[in-house]
Amino acid sequence: MTATTLTFHERLLPGPGGWLGTVGLGAIAAIALWPVNATAAIVVGLLVCLGSATALAATAPVVEVSDGVLRAGSARIPVALLGPAEALDVAAMRHELGPGLDARAYVCLRAWARTGVRVALDDPADPTPYWLISTRRPQLLVEALRAF
Repeated sequence: MTATTLTFHERLLPGPGGWLGTVGLGAIAAIALWPVNATAAIVVGLLVCLGSATALAATAPVVEVSDGVLRAGSARIPVALLGPAEALDVAAMRHELGPGLDARAYVCLRAWARTGVRVALDDPADPTPYWLISTRRPQLLVEALRAF
């Protein structure tokens, strides 16, 4: 059995506003059904709330650096093929997603994680110039990439 060297791990779950949105969606469903049947309205409201919260959690991408591999969502790349990494604050991330975005870039984005990291690729066989990754802890991700 081999040991895994994990240096960074983050699941990009929504913040409090996202979770409150699931409660609001459940409340809307319950209110819509209330005139038909109060019991059914409560049950459906709870199921909608639970279902939307489960969907948010299940679709939240993982950003991870372990065993010399960077994983962002469903994409993986060996750290050896990466160039410099740059931590981005809110303003820099906004610029990178707007006028600074190269259409060939790989983007792993979640709107509720407003900061991120821009990682250049150093692979001549890959047409992707860089990865743009949402993270709430950009400096820690940059440090983890530099550790390899």
